[in-house]
Amino acid sequence: MPSVESVRRNKWVGWIGPAIYHPRLWHLNRKGVATGAAIGIFFGFLVPVLQIPVAAVVAVWLRGNIVIAISTTLITNPFTFAPIYFFANEMGAFVFSVLEPETPNVITGAAYQAGDLVVSWFDKFMSVGKNVAIGLILFAIIGATTVYTSILGIWRLVVYVEWRRRSRRKH
Repeated sequence: MPSVESVRRNKWVGWIGPAIYHPRLWHLNRKGVATGAAIGIFFGFLVPVLQIPVAAVVAVWLRGNIVIAISTTLITNPFTFAPIYFFANEMGAFVFSVLEPETPNVITGAAYQAGDLVVSWFDKFMSVGKNVAIGLILFAIIGATTVYTSILGIWRLVVYVEWRRRSRRKH
């Protein structure tokens, strides 16, 4: 991790000022890593463009580890983009089928049937967009919450096991 002095001297980020010098932004500690990972996962799912700068700004604001926040935004990349959006569409279709039972899942059902081309395409586009948006929002919330609590829990477990090991070694 970069030192505070190296960040201060860097011409690209040094101008931001004291907000970027907080130790939790650059050091590996339980709270900073958990917050940074949750921010990265949240914006990795939710913001399809400029997710890295958005995650970095929010990480500074919420005092999350910037490097972890930027790294975890890469959950959406060229290899995972299609499956994530497919499952987001499925999740959104499921949610809308529960809320509005007459809403079809256009990707796996009637999406490829012929009809009036312009009207059919627009209806399908709007339905898919709504499904994907709701699916991505749910993925972002569930993913960020799961990552945050998992990191805090695993970190505590590792510290507990290490303390027990040291305690046994002393006696």
